[in-house]
Amino acid sequence: MTATKKSKAPKVVFILSILTAVFWSLGQLVDIYYFAVVGALFEIIWLPMIALIIALPILSLIYLAKAKFNPKSLHLYSFLVLVATILFVFSGN
Repeated sequence: MTATKKSKAPKVVFILSILTAVFWSLGQLVDIYYFAVVGALFEIIWLPMIALIIALPILSLIYLAKAKFNPKSLHLYSFLVLVATILFVFSGN
């Protein structure tokens, strides 16, 4: 009996995309330096989030191409969330 093994990559990429979007959106909407601890935590997490905001759309697009641009793929929604986040961050202010 062979069981089909589903990859966890789409879920992981989607969850990381959501977390990245929440991080950057909160950074734009909330005064994160009001509390020193929150500001320090933001500064610690800032560099990995920059790496994710750059790498995840590329990774999502690669996986989406491998899935033959299937609209049911989580990679499509990850890509859309990240593009919306990038547009929100750069169009703010």
